Amino acid sequence: MGIARVAAPVHLASSARPTRRGSIGWERRRGPPRPPNSVPDPTARHHDRGLEIGDVDGRSANGAAAAAKPQAQASSRRRRGAAVAVEDQGWELLRESVVQYCGSPVGTIAACDPDDPTPLNYDQVFIRDFVPSGVAFLLKGEYDIVRNFILHTLQLQSWEKTIDCHSPGQGLMPASFKVRVIPLDGDEDAVEEVLDPDFGEAAIGRVAPVDSGLWWIILLRAYGKCSGDLSVQERIDVQTGIKMILKLCLADGFDMFPTLLVTDGSCMIDRRMGIHGHPLEIQALFYSALLCAREMLTPEDGSNDLIRALNNRLIALSFHIREYYWLDKRKLNEIYRYKTEEYSYDAVNKFNIYPDQIPSWLVEWIPPKGGYFIGNLQPAHMDFRFFSLGNLWSIVCSLATDPQSHAILDLIEAKWSHLVAEMPMKICYPALEGDEWKFITGSDPKNTPWSYHNGGSWPTLLWQLTVACIKMDRPEIAERAVEVAERRIARDKWPEYYDTKRARFIGKKSRLFQTWSIAGFLVAKQLLETPDKSRILCNNEDEEILNALNLMADGSSPRRRRGKQAPNTYLV
Repeated sequence: MGIARVAAPVHLASSARPTRRGSIGWERRRGPPRPPNSVPDPTARHHDRGLEIGDVDGRSANGAAAAAKPQAQASSRRRRGAAVAVEDQGWELLRESVVQYCGSPVGTIAACDPDDPTPLNYDQVFIRDFVPSGVAFLLKGEYDIVRNFILHTLQLQSWEKTIDCHSPGQGLMPASFKVRVIPLDGDEDAVEEVLDPDFGEAAIGRVAPVDSGLWWIILLRAYGKCSGDLSVQERIDVQTGIKMILKLCLADGFDMFPTLLVTDGSCMIDRRMGIHGHPLEIQALFYSALLCAREMLTPEDGSNDLIRALNNRLIALSFHIREYYWLDKRKLNEIYRYKTEEYSYDAVNKFNIYPDQIPSWLVEWIPPKGGYFIGNLQPAHMDFRFFSLGNLWSIVCSLATDPQSHAILDLIEAKWSHLVAEMPMKICYPALEGDEWKFITGSDPKNTPWSYHNGGSWPTLLWQLTVACIKMDRPEIAERAVEVAERRIARDKWPEYYDTKRARFIGKKSRLFQTWSIAGFLVAKQLLETPDKSRILCNNEDEEILNALNLMADGSSPRRRRGKQAPNTYLV
């Protein structure tokens, strides 16, 4: 893999070294006295203010009663002031993380901790990590950084990529990129800036980032809806980029299901965690990206077959997830009574799931009201873990029906102490422990029980939770979660993740000043203040898909009988 010498647009022609850290990065290294931009402890007591209110001698009962209300108001003002200070610091840190390329902003680095001696790849711009940063800037009315990011990563898509003499399919978006400054040949004093992409060939485990292209499409649509600038998505090179991603995802293979088949570690959970197969997170992003792409594709003769294949996949994927991934108390009882080894086109237990697979924790954990989409489904295997991102984004993109969406939020409320507790939000629940942890993760020392991807709590999930709650007109759930985060996230230096069952400790290997923790918090705050702006991320229920699903449900049994003609397929 070489370095991508990406030509900047004309308005980016100036040359400048990337600036990633401002003065605040060095101010954080100093101890007391507290810097002027630092955040006061929201829990700190202010005795001097209390003495200014009510009777100074404290002997009058009426005076004490009269003082109670002003004291409560003062306490409320202090809390609001602390909340504003947290938000202000968040914006300062987010702007500090911005990476410049040829004099213009092009993304944000993953983490900006000046005290970290080994940043590894946390000093790169990740596609998935930038999405909450991009949304934060869009909601702030700062569109240029998102536009630059979209166009530059698009140019990286076509870069030649080879891993051990094998080239992955066209359309793959990089996991991340880095701005490098290199000397020009033959001139010791002259340098140029280049973009150096990583498609997974340098990643831990060498896993291709399946979700990068899906997030790119989602962010592209959000940019157009928020800025009103549709010229970007209508560009020929952008239209080609969308089609390349779709062709890669819609290509025919051996799989019998409409879900995307991926390896372990190909999404936010980018280490071995037993999610290989058809993980919910990928399916929700896939469905969302298909809807966004269909909305943005310009009609032309050469794309008719692609759009037809896209529509067919949307219908099949929606039916498959809603029908077979959904789990609530009633469905669990049905699985508990499954018959096995059914050889029939009308089998009830279509995937030959053995009831003994039902874990003991789930029987007591599933609430009487509420439900969720399971994490994975394959022949003779159900992953019953609750994965937050997949469930939340299923609400956002309307992969879940309205009743299912409300049921997911009901479950989050019912299991608040397990999924949120002292810091939102668990990436998955429960954690793998004991022999299960050893066999599934390979005894991964970073994914120990209740840490990192194995049941750790990730503040960045706040923004997906907020969008889902606003879409279902239940913003009070997100407000409660934001209040929980606000109490300590700035004081803890904006960690990447938290450990333990209740998220009591900063993660043992967590990076501090993690950019998407900062951006996720800021987006949640922005959307709660202006909830109507969440429309740039949401997909509404599609009437054509809904009608097709009703027909499938009405005629599901006859459609599966031997002798019926198979539906047409379309080569992409």
